[in-house]
Amino acid sequence: MAEDMGFFDFGTIFFLVAAVVIFFQLRNVLGRRTGSERPPFDPYTAGRTRDDAQKPENVVSLPRKRAPGEPAIDAYAAIDAFAKPDTDLNKGLRAIKDNDPAFDPKTFVDGAKMAYEMIVMAYADGDRKTLKNLLSREVYDGFVAAIGDREAKSEKIQSSFVGIDKADIVSAEMKGSEAHITLRIVSELISATRDKAGAVIDGDPETVAEVKDVWTFARDTRSRDPNWKLVATEEED
Repeated sequence: MAEDMGFFDFGTIFFLVAAVVIFFQLRNVLGRRTGSERPPFDPYTAGRTRDDAQKPENVVSLPRKRAPGEPAIDAYAAIDAFAKPDTDLNKGLRAIKDNDPAFDPKTFVDGAKMAYEMIVMAYADGDRKTLKNLLSREVYDGFVAAIGDREAKSEKIQSSFVGIDKADIVSAEMKGSEAHITLRIVSELISATRDKAGAVIDGDPETVAEVKDVWTFARDTRSRDPNWKLVATEEED
């Protein structure tokens, strides 16, 4: 019994010593955490510099001062490139820029072209929900009345939007706090209206027709809503 106890004590001590030796070896190989280790690589913030990473989050960078002799940034550069200076159109666009610093004429035209296609197709499809988000109340009421009249007769419009050939701003002005911009839009559309029996009563389902419209969009520059709405339409002869 005593021999077993002696063997047990010797075996226990041996394994304890071995564990301590292994621990110190691992410590030397792997090192210890000191709190200053480099964080793991993050691909989404890899572009940040070391100075950016150490910069306090509550510090707001102030705009850089213009160096002596450095030309001032021209707030109207995009407008002057879009419309000839000293013209009525240029003056109107500048007035809108004064009331809406984020306004850019090229960006506006791109958005108006998208809105034009959405409105034309929504009208053909009788999509009142889409129209409500893009039209002023007066224009919406007119479109909905026409859609209702068409539905009452069981007529349907079959349309395919081909594209926009031209979209030019022809006038721009401020009316109080509202910015108004009128565009002349030339588009290509395949459209035909069919009656209840399916017979074509207007248009041609196989012919691409050129459509010329003059549309006016407006936006209240005091509103946080950045969207423009269609406030007037007319067809060009």
